[in-house]
Amino acid sequence: MRIASLLPSATEIVCSLGLENELVGVTHECDYPESVRGKPVLTRSVLSGTRSGAEVDRHIRELVHRGSSIYALDAPLLEALHPDLILTQELCEVCAVSYPIVERAARRLGSSPQLVSLEPETLEDVFENIRVVGGLAGRSDTAERVCASLRRRIAVVEQQVTGRPRRRVVCLEWVDPPYNCGHWTPELVKIAGGEERLGVAGRPAHPVQWPQVMEAQPEVVVVMACGFSLERSLREIEAAGSRFDSLAAELWVVDGNAYFSRPGPRLVDSIEIMAGILHPEAVDPPASGSARRVIEISTRRT
Repeated sequence: MRIASLLPSATEIVCSLGLENELVGVTHECDYPESVRGKPVLTRSVLSGTRSGAEVDRHIRELVHRGSSIYALDAPLLEALHPDLILTQELCEVCAVSYPIVERAARRLGSSPQLVSLEPETLEDVFENIRVVGGLAGRSDTAERVCASLRRRIAVVEQQVTGRPRRRVVCLEWVDPPYNCGHWTPELVKIAGGEERLGVAGRPAHPVQWPQVMEAQPEVVVVMACGFSLERSLREIEAAGSRFDSLAAELWVVDGNAYFSRPGPRLVDSIEIMAGILHPEAVDPPASGSARRVIEISTRRT
């Protein structure tokens, strides 16, 4: 089977099922496992990589308002690759090429590939997506084994945090303007032994006012900027400066692009990272490349 993935999370699912050799095309954001970087790239972003978080947010809003996609699809390359299966999504307008664009391109392909939209809103939906892709590719047994392995890791975390006080948490999926967290993230926090104070499970993230963050009285604030690496998020916090000075909470930054923003197998890594942040006395602390505690911003500038 020839598979084209238009989602980084779908690429990770395909590879977790042992189907990397069947993967004929990926997105410009697909970077895990490292070996997929050599695959033909089917997309590009229309945004400049040098924009600030505030500028990115403003430009995305303008594009979405005009009904435009923030990604471009290389339709001729997609046709040349002759995929049997195309994996994409409709869940988020800013996470992948617009579904109508992909649908139009797929209809023009003489090979009549199967177009499958993955729409996870919860952790259980992610497991179901693994099963769906496994079934389509003739790897149902492998998919069940992958899901079982992930569930065992979750059970270990649940056991480690059982009986410990739940810490008050606010996760921010964007810094300027601040966005709360949604979809699967509040569930990940709960499994990791926390209580998400602003996020809404199963619903998209949305902008919040900074006073709302303060009024939630979090013990821990975790910045997990969607699509941003840990280092890029650290720069956004530096730019926001005084906002974070006013927080009477631990401030952590995680690699949202690699973990929390990708609804694939590494959401379980995200649970382990969060548990290490919230309960370091019971769970191994996260690696510095995936999460980092930020000391007071004012202290860092002196």
